[in-house]
Amino acid sequence: MSEQPVDKTLYLADEAATVAAGEALGLACIESGMASGLVFFLGGQLGAGKTTFSRGVLRAFGHRGAVKSPTYTLVEPYEFGVGSEQEQRVYHFDLYRLGDAEELEYMGVRDYFGPGSLSLVEWSERGSGVLPPPDIELNLQLQGDGRALTLSALSDTGREVLAKAAFAG
Repeated sequence: MSEQPVDKTLYLADEAATVAAGEALGLACIESGMASGLVFFLGGQLGAGKTTFSRGVLRAFGHRGAVKSPTYTLVEPYEFGVGSEQEQRVYHFDLYRLGDAEELEYMGVRDYFGPGSLSLVEWSERGSGVLPPPDIELNLQLQGDGRALTLSALSDTGREVLAKAAFAG
């Protein structure tokens, strides 16, 4: 389908608002079922809140522990509902330190993308040519004391998720 991207822009006043926006998007992912898997590219300068946003997404799935940027490990896996029919996986990638996109092939990156999975990819441009296309692109930019979040749905599934997301404000 060659529809134009659906864009939404939000102003996030602080860290709590950033986590809440991530949680709203995560809940929409769960509601949509993630049957074919989802891929989100998270963009923005260092310190803009990409990992904070990811923490909110993971909260929607029930994760209450710390969420650190997987800068050195490249990917941090989270599994929910293991052994049940509702098993879901969230993979948090940070490709900032990736030397070459081909390194992703050596770590079996294609195995991370598929049914029942959500992949949150920071610094996705470093995996260009290897990563699948995103369902949603997110861009966080520092703005005053907060940040501006722009979401662009680039697939039918991404449009469905973005339409279901109940963002505050």
